[in-house]
Amino acid sequence: MSDFVVQVKKLEPMRVASVRVVGENPERDAWQRLRAWAESRGIQENLARQPVFGFSNPNPVPFKKEYGYEVWCCVGPEVDGRGEVEVKEVPGGLFAATTCKLRGDPSGLDISEAWLKLWEWVQASPYKWRTAQELERPLDPHASVEDMVLELWLPVEEKT
Repeated sequence: MSDFVVQVKKLEPMRVASVRVVGENPERDAWQRLRAWAESRGIQENLARQPVFGFSNPNPVPFKKEYGYEVWCCVGPEVDGRGEVEVKEVPGGLFAATTCKLRGDPSGLDISEAWLKLWEWVQASPYKWRTAQELERPLDPHASVEDMVLELWLPVEEKT
């Protein structure tokens, strides 16, 4: 994973079920809550067929162990969002995307280094950052922390 490759991807608008957890390990806890919710409603196939996205909410801050993490999965109009999840309409758009391992490895970047390189790539590209949510997409949401591979999605638009 040492080659730094960026693709510009278009994300279509989507309707998502959203779970947000604040804690010391919110990524794992948010994913487990979303998965349990989807399985209890018989919509776990959404987790297999549709991309799952996550992002820090609120972001980590120095010297504070707790932070938030929100995860999304696509849902249809039959999901009302009452109960443990919130249903949101998410606008689409262009994203600069790259892949990294969550924890990094000797031949690749970890997540913080990959976010920085992605930002630097956008600055030197025909694109510029746009105001929208940065996203992390696990390629296999069931992977262990050691094996987790993520796509990082930075919202962009063409420079004018």
